[in-house]
Amino acid sequence: MNILWEVIMISMKKLGLILCTAVLSVGLLAGCGSDKKEAQLTQTAGVLKVGSETTFPPFEFAEENTNKYVGFDVDLSEEVAKRLGLKLEFVSMGFDALIPATQAGNIDMIAAGINATPEREKALAFSEPYFKEGGFITIVRKDNTDIKKMDDLANKRVGVQIGTVPVEMAKAIPGTDVKEMDSNSNIFMALQAGTIDGAIIDQAVAMYYLKQGADKDLKLVGEGTDAPPFVLGFNKSNTALRDKVNEALKAMREDGTYDKIYSKWFAK
Repeated sequence: MNILWEVIMISMKKLGLILCTAVLSVGLLAGCGSDKKEAQLTQTAGVLKVGSETTFPPFEFAEENTNKYVGFDVDLSEEVAKRLGLKLEFVSMGFDALIPATQAGNIDMIAAGINATPEREKALAFSEPYFKEGGFITIVRKDNTDIKKMDDLANKRVGVQIGTVPVEMAKAIPGTDVKEMDSNSNIFMALQAGTIDGAIIDQAVAMYYLKQGADKDLKLVGEGTDAPPFVLGFNKSNTALRDKVNEALKAMREDGTYDKIYSKWFAK
């Protein structure tokens, strides 16, 4: 009887040891999974997916011969990704698709010359400003003599890029017939075709297009307006990525990397 009792006790101790080991293993695995989740800043491990509307030179556009995306925002995103130990994947889409794509987790970050408007702040988290030199200006055909400044767009057909600050600027001018378009290139084509009378666009973009040959048909009129700075956009639930990007931007300014990228695209 004593022998039987000893066998039972030994068996119970072994079973207890097995159970304890199993519980410990599950706890360790759960802990590892939690750490991994906290460490992963992006939707796809090791990859920073950046969304942009890629007809916005010199910030982002497709190189003519290679169709490779280049520009100030591309170089900036590449450097940020490098500092975060991530590989950059630059994704082109319509401007109005950027916020939904961020909310759905299809992209991690927006780099598209966006401003932190009150309406966008409801949907996105934003970085610190990364580009403060901007403004909007009026552009018309060279043969247009009626429009000499932005206020002269009253009662005219005005082209603007959908989802941008100039949409509200144009609507605030009395009597305007505002034509919202997918891209700046479409605005320039509409101007050249005469289907709009003028347009309000980002001044840096306008100057770039004119330098590329658009000055044969088009001209800038009036003074440029002040503009809110450009920021990077993130899913509101991913402030961890936003904070890491802010740290990278700060370091880039301090070590001179930001100035090198800026000078490449905006050298005077």
